[in-house]
Amino acid sequence: MAKETANSVGRYIYAVTAGRDERTYGTLGIDGGAVYSLSDGHIQAVVSDIANTRIRPERRNLAAHQQVISRLMEETTPLPMRFGIIADGPGAVRKILSRNRRAFVQQLANVAGKVEMGLRVTWDVPDIIEYFVRTHPELRAARDRFLGGGREPRQEDKIELGRSFERILMEDREAYAEEVEEVLGGCCAAIKRNSLRNEREVLNLACLVRREEASEFESAVLRAAKLFDNDFAFDYNGPWAPHNFVQVNLNSGDM
Repeated sequence: MAKETANSVGRYIYAVTAGRDERTYGTLGIDGGAVYSLSDGHIQAVVSDIANTRIRPERRNLAAHQQVISRLMEETTPLPMRFGIIADGPGAVRKILSRNRRAFVQQLANVAGKVEMGLRVTWDVPDIIEYFVRTHPELRAARDRFLGGGREPRQEDKIELGRSFERILMEDREAYAEEVEEVLGGCCAAIKRNSLRNEREVLNLACLVRREEASEFESAVLRAAKLFDNDFAFDYNGPWAPHNFVQVNLNSGDM
């Protein structure tokens, strides 16, 4: 099972892939370890040997983890595992595969032949609050009512104005997300909205795209961008492994 071990060599798990034939991938792993696959006769886990029972999320370790995923993406679509999963040996790896086989097989089928593309849209303006005041008469009227005339605003007035801004912000984000998703929908197998990090972000989408339609996705992004003015910035990226479309919740007996 995947757990801490003592005085033994564990197996660091990078991903799960389809196929039965075990193979090697070269010395791409953490600490320069050789990367290879272990099969339960149905599916495979891509692993490397590791002496530690825990591994720190240092830049070099994260880079090695991603390097293995990128290598796998050259020829298949893996189920990427979260960073830091270590099993206590080949037998434990195969138990993980067999205990979770149904979920793994289903998710491998869902992402087969696909890649993840990202799209982030932001408001490209000097002051987001002033932009909203300028573009939304309702908010401008509230600002003038609460803060106009040179009087000192009350705390409850500031709170009410802030609530109005947040409500309009959320309404605009929802409308813009629906508009963009409608354009992208034809070339995406699935679209997921990710959390936004700050007020300037309009949307942050993860898109599951068929490999052969990656160019169509890029064209769709450009079409969507033409619906917006210069106050918006579009930034798309990828292709990536389908991190946002994989939920690898190991059987509780594996951890």
